[in-house]
Amino acid sequence: MNETMQLVLMRERFYRRERRSVRFVREFVRTAAEDWGHGARADDVLLCVSELATNALVHGVPPGRGYRVRLTLSEAGRLLRVEVHDSGDGAPAVREPAGESGRGLLIVAAYSDGWGVEERGPGKVVWCQFRGER
Repeated sequence: MNETMQLVLMRERFYRRERRSVRFVREFVRTAAEDWGHGARADDVLLCVSELATNALVHGVPPGRGYRVRLTLSEAGRLLRVEVHDSGDGAPAVREPAGESGRGLLIVAAYSDGWGVEERGPGKVVWCQFRGER
């Protein structure tokens, strides 16, 4: 394989707009993280994907729609990227928590090795990534 080429593995699934889908997302992500050698960071990855999936359900998925979770592994197996695609408007941002809510992106920022938001039509992609040892 050419040194400039990167092996990229991908898995993705679509989930309906229902609270129990977050549990299914965690199971899907746990399996991929372990299969791809990121088991040591599984707790961080699962915490962050739970927050992103919950945010999509509460703020980004209109009734009757769903959301997609995409995982990619690149950079010789060292970089795991978690994406949550939804069709909602607006761009999420880290803000001071208000009462019981508002901590999701603070958690993602603290436990991941980077996160961000990208536009898609319609909606957005909220992602985070994790570096692993190889």
